[in-house]
Amino acid sequence: MVDFLVAIDRWYRKVLTGICMLALFLMVAFTIYTVFMRYVFWAPPVWGDLMTVLSNIWLVFIALALTVREKEHIALDFLYTRLPLAWGFALQLLWAVIIFVLGLVICIYGYETAVTNFGKYWEMWHFGWQEGSLVFKPNYMPKTYPMMILPLAGGLIAFSALVSGLEDIFRYRNGTFKVAAGGASG
Repeated sequence: MVDFLVAIDRWYRKVLTGICMLALFLMVAFTIYTVFMRYVFWAPPVWGDLMTVLSNIWLVFIALALTVREKEHIALDFLYTRLPLAWGFALQLLWAVIIFVLGLVICIYGYETAVTNFGKYWEMWHFGWQEGSLVFKPNYMPKTYPMMILPLAGGLIAFSALVSGLEDIFRYRNGTFKVAAGGASG
């Protein structure tokens, strides 16, 4: 069972890393394309800057979930390493619980915000369901689509904090726990 969970955890980290790499690539590609079109052909795309910003936002939120899982987030590492192991474990576990709760808050209220935001991006095209099939809709993409990063990231952050906390508990019980000084997790 533990081997199965470890395999899922590795897969999870690889998927999040791949999504971050893709978002970074898209952010750079959109920027280069927009700048090239603006200064060479004097015809920048109306969607270029927005796609760069959205790629950046998605990158940051997905990377946050990965950072929580890898224990590389800003924490009280200096304090953890100076305390007895049991106190360091308790503080690190408390930190994981706080991040878990904040992830749930982002997930729940992020979803509410995303589905109740009725604005639209006039410069963006999108696909939508119409009469039971996927159709291309020019212009006016609902802001709900890019804002769905909030519940997605909140869920990923909560999941990452949960797995990180459970990993700490398991290692503490087995006597192999070490305080995550600077993101040292296995």
